[in-house]
Amino acid sequence: MNFPTSFPSQHQNQHPGFEYEMNPAPIYNDPTYNKKGDILNNKVAIITGGDSGIGRAVAIAYANQGANIVIVYYNEHKDAEETKKLIDNMGKKCTLIAGDISDVSFCNSIMEKTISEYGKIDILVNNAAVQYECSDIKKISDEQFDKTFKTNAYGTFYMTRAAMNHLKSGASIINTTSVVAFKGNETLIDYSMTKGAIVSFTRSLSTALAKGKTGIRVNAVAPGPIWTPLIPSSFDAVKTSNHGSNTPMGRAGQPVECAGAYVFLASECASYITGQTIHINGGEIVNS
Repeated sequence: MNFPTSFPSQHQNQHPGFEYEMNPAPIYNDPTYNKKGDILNNKVAIITGGDSGIGRAVAIAYANQGANIVIVYYNEHKDAEETKKLIDNMGKKCTLIAGDISDVSFCNSIMEKTISEYGKIDILVNNAAVQYECSDIKKISDEQFDKTFKTNAYGTFYMTRAAMNHLKSGASIINTTSVVAFKGNETLIDYSMTKGAIVSFTRSLSTALAKGKTGIRVNAVAPGPIWTPLIPSSFDAVKTSNHGSNTPMGRAGQPVECAGAYVFLASECASYITGQTIHINGGEIVNS
């Protein structure tokens, strides 16, 4: 499949952005990548940020493998409804829950609603995030810093802590971190900090759960530049048009190219893998 190597200039004022406004639309499904199967048959997966971008691709891939999906999103209702329609048409159940994962009570309510509707939780994907570009640390406001940490780091922690009341042996937690957690980014300082925190959280929790013999695995995926709504809503039009062009592969990745890693980590194929990070970044060598 041929993937775009550049994009038309564009910018969105709404953050974290709308997928339906992007040109071209991100590629979230393709038969080459998403073959139907049953390796997640009857599993129940909660995916934050599942309305669009990587989250949408993961939701579609999980449904293709037999899972029922709970999509948690902020306020991107049109994107969320489109993703639900796609999953409904595949014959799997999909529940939409809108709200702010930086609110601990909201995270607790997600688990209650999921248990009420499905009776269990098998997979938690902590994927939702925000990022705000700023090259000068002196200009990062307290409000921006709080928003970035409360969404990316607090949200991941709150969702995981709430899910632990319901996850059983064989369950999987998958956290979306980023290449910037390992190499940094001069214009995404606070965002990079949160993604580094998520790597440490993944490693620490995985060790605790493994030593506790819980049978619950915790892993992470670290995407590089991927064509998602975060990009046109984070960067100016010129930077957006060149997104991913500096990778060894010379292009940005597409959400569908990330989904397989999430399927693998959620499946029994990864039963002896915990505390690890899979890097999907177009060839950037990360040795840490």
